[in-house]
This record gives sequence, C-alpha cells and structure tokens, in this order.
Amino acid sequence: MNPDADQLIIEKVLSGNVQAFGELVDRYQNFVFTTCIRILKNREEAEEVAQDSFIKAFNSLKTFRGDSKFSTWLYRIAYHKSLDKLKQFNKNQDLPLIEEVTKDTLERIENGLDFLVREERSEIIENCISKLAETEAAIIGYYYFEDLSVKEIADIIDLTEDNVKIKLYRSRKQLFSLLNNYINPEISKKNGTAI
Repeated sequence: MNPDADQLIIEKVLSGNVQAFGELVDRYQNFVFTTCIRILKNREEAEEVAQDSFIKAFNSLKTFRGDSKFSTWLYRIAYHKSLDKLKQFNKNQDLPLIEEVTKDTLERIENGLDFLVREERSEIIENCISKLAETEAAIIGYYYFEDLSVKEIADIIDLTEDNVKIKLYRSRKQLFSLLNNYINPEISKKNGTAI
C-alpha cells in the first residue's frame, strides 16, 4: 500500500469528503479483519471489531499525525480493540475456531507441509496459529502475512523492538512445534508432546 496515496485520501476526508474514507476501508478491510480474527478466533466477533476499528479510525482521523504509516496506526487500533473485546469474554467461555483461511494466506506459506492438500494445509496452519497466545498469533500474522517490519509491529502492540523480536522467535518455535506435532503425531505421542 502506498503511504502517500493514503495521506491524500486522509486529506480529502479531513477536507469534508467523508466518502473518500471508503477507499481506505476497501484498501485495508482484509488486513484489519485478519488482525481481529487471529486474536478473537471467532468470525462474527472479528467482523464486529473490524467494523468498530474503522469507525474509531474515522472518528479519530484528525489525530493521525503521520509519524507512522496509516496502516500501522489502523492495525494498532484493530489490535487494541480486539484485545478489549477479548477481555469482555468470560475466561471459561471457548469461542468456536474459524474454519477457513484466505487464499492470500495460503500463497505465503510454503514450508514442510507441501505434501498436504492446499485446503487441508491452510486449516492445519490456522488451527496451529489459533493455539498461540493472542499477542503471539498477532505478531506471527503481522510479520509473515502482512509483511510488517519489527518496528511497525512494536508500534502496533506497544512493545519494544527487542521484545517483538523475542516474541517472534519464541512464537516461531512454538508454531513449529505445533505443526511438527500435527504432522508427526506418532513421534509426538512417544515424546509426550502431542497436541
């Protein structure tokens, strides 16, 4: 996404052309939804929080200073709104997991799962990501699926860059372990680490 193009749209909106905000929604709706669903792991709740995130962004647009890219600012809103929603849930209540992953996600994941059918592979990966803690799932998503830099991720989730690197490293190891347990369940059962 072109940050200069985003700034032009923002200037249009702030000048009174509120319909221009729709261009930003069209441009970032998939990314915002993906952020929300990775944290909430529930389609309906993610749709609601994604919509709330855009409403908050629209209402707060005049406070956007341009210190970071608009997308980083927007992802930060979505991330924090998702965490707020998560806090509302009863700790004992489990939300149903999503069952589908976008084709975009599948295109980017080319690792040791090549022998699996594409749809089966996406379900496995999304299922394993959903087992990560909310922040770790978001970091993995931002880094690998949204191609955000460590600095941009740090800005979104209010951590230092070093903390993001550490969490990214640990999340990758945990995700690898989850995927390995799924792919090699017999070996995992012998070691007592099956998921």
